[in-house]
Amino acid sequence: MPSTTEKTPRRGTVQRPGDRVFAGASTGAGITILAILAGVAAFLVIEAWPALWASDEEMPDGEGLVLYVWPLLFGTLISATFALLIATPFAVAIALFISHYAPRRVAVTLGYLIDLLAAVPSIIFGLWGAAELAPLTVEPTQWLADNLGFIPLFEGPASATGRTMLVASMVLAVMILPITTAVVREAFLQTPRLHEEASLALGATRWEMIRMAVLPFGRSAIIGGAMLGLGRALGETMAVAIVLSGSAGVTFNIIGSGNPSSIAANIALRFPESSGLDINVLIASGLVLFAVTLFVNMGARAVINRRRDFSGAN
Repeated sequence: MPSTTEKTPRRGTVQRPGDRVFAGASTGAGITILAILAGVAAFLVIEAWPALWASDEEMPDGEGLVLYVWPLLFGTLISATFALLIATPFAVAIALFISHYAPRRVAVTLGYLIDLLAAVPSIIFGLWGAAELAPLTVEPTQWLADNLGFIPLFEGPASATGRTMLVASMVLAVMILPITTAVVREAFLQTPRLHEEASLALGATRWEMIRMAVLPFGRSAIIGGAMLGLGRALGETMAVAIVLSGSAGVTFNIIGSGNPSSIAANIALRFPESSGLDINVLIASGLVLFAVTLFVNMGARAVINRRRDFSGAN
């Protein structure tokens, strides 16, 4: 007589035709994205190959490829990093206000306005930064140079036009604010109600509840949203090209007139007039930007995926 503990084998699950079609379409879409990404990477490597093996004399200004790309990479990283430092606290504060403080109508309206920023073309932000924001920073940056000039960031002399790395970072911060706020806001709204009510029941104030329940739950989303915003800031072109007059130098001075340009802005400005090896050099710099952006977005995705298994029951 067979043991009662033995389990009868389960029959294979029969998929309906609609499920098979959807599974095939999803798999095909994923493979297509990977194929496109691989194609872009292959194109950049093939076109950048002559520049990778060219002699220093053949390079622009008689410099090697590393010396040519490094100032541009430095300008890209420093502008994106300062934009991230400016935008992330505002994104967290706005997300908290929308999710836990604002009345429903105000929260919905403010959410629409924040999301609307993502639809504004980057060239509009660049024009706003150069024409409106830059003149407003002339006197503050002069004060920073006079009183805090011992700090390398404010070494000066301050730019008379205000078109500095600081202004470019502020413009980029406004541009990455919508995506960072959206990610953080959704995470805060998904905070388990049980955690919030338990904190309030123990006598915590609203801020203490947010600090003990909401912020820990959304920590990975804050990091992921910030890194997604960083990925966009790294590849921004027109806003940086309009605001900055790059000198291709490496400097931490963010209020002076001599600013390093970014890789994307340099490509946009020089590509139309380039030919021969100069095009390969620009594509090689684009390959560096592609690798950095890919690394940042992969890191953001890894951080976001870490919170998938977290729930209110954990």
